[in-house]
Amino acid sequence: MGFKKRFSERIDSQHGKPKGFLGLYIGEKMVRQHRPETCWTLKLLNPQQNDRVLELGCGAGYAMKQLLKKSIVEQVVGLDLSQTVLQSAKMRNRKEINKGRAKLVQGHVNQLAFQDGSFTKVFSIHSVYFWNDLSAPLSEIYRVLMPGGKIIVVFCNGKNGEAWNGIEQKMLPMLKLTGFKNVELLKGPDSREFHTVAVIGEKEKCLRFEIDN
Repeated sequence: MGFKKRFSERIDSQHGKPKGFLGLYIGEKMVRQHRPETCWTLKLLNPQQNDRVLELGCGAGYAMKQLLKKSIVEQVVGLDLSQTVLQSAKMRNRKEINKGRAKLVQGHVNQLAFQDGSFTKVFSIHSVYFWNDLSAPLSEIYRVLMPGGKIIVVFCNGKNGEAWNGIEQKMLPMLKLTGFKNVELLKGPDSREFHTVAVIGEKEKCLRFEIDN
């Protein structure tokens, strides 16, 4: 195996959980590469007064910083597996962390360390590829969302006119199965020739009770 191929494979292996100095580089590289879809995602979030927002796979904290510029947002919490990129996110959002408007948590999407109904919105940009299974993360997201809360999961579904089958076909039915309502697929901007899409849904605003006659 040639050096170029070995280096490429090492770079690819860093995307799921960046580590060390190379991980710091990967974190900042992803900030630059994902800027178009990040800006689009924040528009979809449509921040409202007193929103409490959770980002899964927050990386180096660029999306958090942009969202925190909206003074109406109460708090933004970023979760990531990588302690390396969380250090970058901490530096990028230090001012808002000190104010209590931003918080960073190292953890896994399969078991979110938050109370039920903690957030009005949960979003993720390009991290769903690294979820081992969709059922557990989606159930956890549903749990930590407030009634009427919104989920946005952004990912690529193709490149250069080539459509990829996989995540998109699984996400839509899985959101519905989990209990999300108004589930839909939205087409976003092309970024580095990749086709960006978002799957969105809402947690039901109130529970329905059946009354026995």
